[in-house]
Amino acid sequence: MHVIALLLVLLSGMLHAVWNLFAKKSVNKSVFLWLAHWVGTIVFLPGAWYEWGSFAFTLKSLGLLAGSMFIHGLYLFLLARTYQIGDLSQAYPIMRGISPIIVPLVAVLLLGETMSSLGWVCILAIIAGIVWVSGGRALFRQSAHTNHTLLLAGAVGICVSGYIVVDKITIESIPPIVLNEATNIANLLALTLAVIRSKGIAAEWKLNYRTIIIGGILAPGGYMLFLYALTLAPASQLAPMREIGTVFGTLFGLLLLNEPQGRSRIIGSVLITAGVIGLGFS
Repeated sequence: MHVIALLLVLLSGMLHAVWNLFAKKSVNKSVFLWLAHWVGTIVFLPGAWYEWGSFAFTLKSLGLLAGSMFIHGLYLFLLARTYQIGDLSQAYPIMRGISPIIVPLVAVLLLGETMSSLGWVCILAIIAGIVWVSGGRALFRQSAHTNHTLLLAGAVGICVSGYIVVDKITIESIPPIVLNEATNIANLLALTLAVIRSKGIAAEWKLNYRTIIIGGILAPGGYMLFLYALTLAPASQLAPMREIGTVFGTLFGLLLLNEPQGRSRIIGSVLITAGVIGLGFS
């Protein structure tokens, strides 16, 4: 694996966990994420404008761009709902662990690809980690509130799977910074109605403007690091390595937000991370 690509992906994973911490700590999650993506859109607009003339749109690239924008918008909408009701240390590992399971299983079941014994062991480790983080033996006795959190986190993970695959193909014809700017706009559109209805823009900005600005730079900035890394090495190797952020997200929730079930969630996040990284090399 390209060393620079590996470093970019690890940094991307850490930055992703940091801005998710900021989002969880906010009062109104939809407003926070909406304002943060306005910051990101404005900050990265000059770079996207500079790259605008370096490529030509085709029907295929427009279709891919539209697909990416839709998936990213749905992802952020569901993310806001997830953090509104769920713990960071529980939801974050599930969101990041679902994606590495889906892609290889689809490849084996639908595309006729094969997987090594190590690969299957890694998938079992990820599943065990998700179950552990979700509540372990008490998983099926959880409250409706907790089950709703788990379902939302799973849906977010499915969206992550979708946009990684689509974006990998899209950046073959569209520069990463232009794709990033387009998905920022999609994120704004996805949250605008909820934000208008909430009438909480002024209050959220007054309370959290510092983390809104920082998160607005980290969210698209961290993902752009990942997109650029994808131009240096295969997605099958890089995508799993990015999930090191799972451990960071869990620790942030337990240590900084004082969330419960610390031991089981740490064990679960470590299992997920180990399984994901092993899957990337299996």
